[in-house]
Amino acid sequence: MAAFLPESDSEDELPPGWEERATLAGQVYYANHDLSSTQWTHPRTGSRKKVSENLPFGWEREILEDNKVVYVDHQNKKTTYTDPRLAFAKEERKEGSFRQRFDASTTALQVLHGKDLTGKVAVITGANSGIGFETARALAHQGCTVVFACRSEEKAEVAMARVRKERSQAKLEFMQIDLSSLSSVKQFVIKFRISFSSLDYLVLNAGVFGEPYRLTDDGFEGSMQVNYLAHFYLTLLLHKTLCASFRSRVVVLSSESHRFSEIKKAAEISSAQMEPLPGNFSSILQYNNSKLFCLLFAQTLGRKFGHLGLRCNAVHPGNMINTGLSSSWWAYRLLFFLVRPFTKSADQGAASVVFSLASDEMEGTERFTYINNCFPSEPASQDVEMGEVLWDLSMECLGRRLGDTKWMEK
Repeated sequence: MAAFLPESDSEDELPPGWEERATLAGQVYYANHDLSSTQWTHPRTGSRKKVSENLPFGWEREILEDNKVVYVDHQNKKTTYTDPRLAFAKEERKEGSFRQRFDASTTALQVLHGKDLTGKVAVITGANSGIGFETARALAHQGCTVVFACRSEEKAEVAMARVRKERSQAKLEFMQIDLSSLSSVKQFVIKFRISFSSLDYLVLNAGVFGEPYRLTDDGFEGSMQVNYLAHFYLTLLLHKTLCASFRSRVVVLSSESHRFSEIKKAAEISSAQMEPLPGNFSSILQYNNSKLFCLLFAQTLGRKFGHLGLRCNAVHPGNMINTGLSSSWWAYRLLFFLVRPFTKSADQGAASVVFSLASDEMEGTERFTYINNCFPSEPASQDVEMGEVLWDLSMECLGRRLGDTKWMEK
C-alpha cells in the first residue's frame, strides 16, 4: 500500500482498446479506439473519476507545432504524451465515505507525491529534527514555503541546508521561537506577521518527554508549557492570520499516550496540571496529560473557528520513534534504541501529519479528526465540556501571567 502511486486493482485495469484521458477541468473520461467513442464511466467498474485541474508540482503542459500536447517534467527532465494527472485519479466518492490508500509504512513524501503546494505557507515548530524536519522536507519538496520555527538558529540552518541539497529552489525561512518563553512566542508572531499576510498550515510539533520538574520563567511547569500551553498561545495569536486563508489547517501532535492520562472528566482539569507542586509531579503522567490537552485543544479549536474555514486535526505519529524526544535521560535513550527496529521511521511518522494537512482524502471532513496511520481514528475523549473547561483555564492562566485578559483580541 505504501507506494508512490495509488494502489491498482485488477478490476480497475482498462480492457484492450480503451484509453483513459482527462479534460482541462479535471474530469476523467474513457476513449474506445475500436468503436471511436468516449464515455465518462469506467468501462469495467462503472465508476467516475476526477483529477486536479492543476498539473503535479514541477510539470508543465506544452503544445507543439503540430498541435499535439506534451507534458514536461522539469524535475526529472522528461517529456511524455501521457497526462501526469491520471496517475493520481480519484474515484468520486459519496460524502462521508473514506478509502484508505496509505498506512503505517507510508512516508510523508509518498503521501504528497504529485501535489503542487506552490503559494502555500507553513509554520512548523521544532522543524529542525525528527518528525518536524520530515514534515518540513515533504512540504518544501512540493513547493510550499516553510517557516522553521525553532529555538536554535544553528540547528535550523543545518536542517534547511539538508533540504536545499535535495531541492535547491526550496522556499525555507528560519524564525526563532522558544516555547518555554511566552515573550518569545509573541515576538515570533510579530515577526511572522511582518513577513506573511496569511498562513495555510500550522504544525504544532515541538515537544519534550520525560523531563524532570522545572518551572519556566512564566511560572508554568516546563513540559506542559512546551507541549501544550505555548502552542495554545501561539495558535490564538495567529488565529486571524490562519483564518485569512479560509481553508487553513492546524495539526497538533498528540499521542496514543493521551489514553493514559489521569484526567477522565471536566471536573478533574485544574491549574494543578499547569503548575503542579514538586511533590505531586510525575514526568510520564505530565506528558500524558499534555498530550490529552493537545487533543482537546484541537477539538475545541475546530468547533470555535470551523465556520471560518479552519480545520484542526490531532495526530498520533507513532510509538517511540527515533527522534530527539528521548534525550532527557539515558534510560529513555536506551529503550528507544532497543525498540528502533520495530517502530516507524521519522518520515513514516510525518506521513500522518502531511496527510492531515494536504491529502485529498481529508477534503470535506469534519472540523476535527484524530489521525493515526493516515486514517481517521477514535480518540479517548470527545467530551465537549472537557474541551471548554480546558480552554477557559488556559485563557485564564495566560491572562494572569500576561497581566491582560484581552490578549487574544490584539
